[in-house]
Amino acid sequence: MSRMGNAAVFLDKDGTLLRDVPYNVNPSAMELAEGAAEGVRLLTDAGYPLIVVTNQSGVARGYFGEEALGPVEDRLRELLADAGGRLAGFYYCPHHPEGATGPYAAACRCRKPEPGLILRAGEEHRVDLNRSWLVGDILNDVEAGRRAGTRTILLDNGNETEWELTPQRQPDYRAADLAEAAQIVLSVDGHGG
Repeated sequence: MSRMGNAAVFLDKDGTLLRDVPYNVNPSAMELAEGAAEGVRLLTDAGYPLIVVTNQSGVARGYFGEEALGPVEDRLRELLADAGGRLAGFYYCPHHPEGATGPYAAACRCRKPEPGLILRAGEEHRVDLNRSWLVGDILNDVEAGRRAGTRTILLDNGNETEWELTPQRQPDYRAADLAEAAQIVLSVDGHGG
């Protein structure tokens, strides 16, 4: 685990940062989730790099090609900029063990709840994972964050349906949306609020 740099906030994409539209790669259908614009602004103003870590099994399932994720990243950068934020990194896992598309149909170390995306992003951005945060809307996000060494916040917004709670899947905090999650981050890290 990297201990080289500053804290970052790792964000799940669908259901956390964006309204959850399954397998959406249409940039015009992307919109920020409730509270996301405020959360992005608060975290950016406090100096946290925002890094998206997202499972994109639609590639493995054959719903869309990996090249479709470039325009998704571009639109995400626009949405965050419009909210007063900046996307420091965009990391995705195109795999799924039950996929139907060639090399993407595989078990991997990057598909959450595996910590691979966070570990890679942390290394590439010289982030101190122990001082960083992972915010997501399901317990697989929480588990990935905990396994990578971050503190975790579960957005308890109705998207988690399985509730398989183990010690690795217990969030440090719960919040209704990204705005509330940002306030928790700022308060715990001593930024007021």
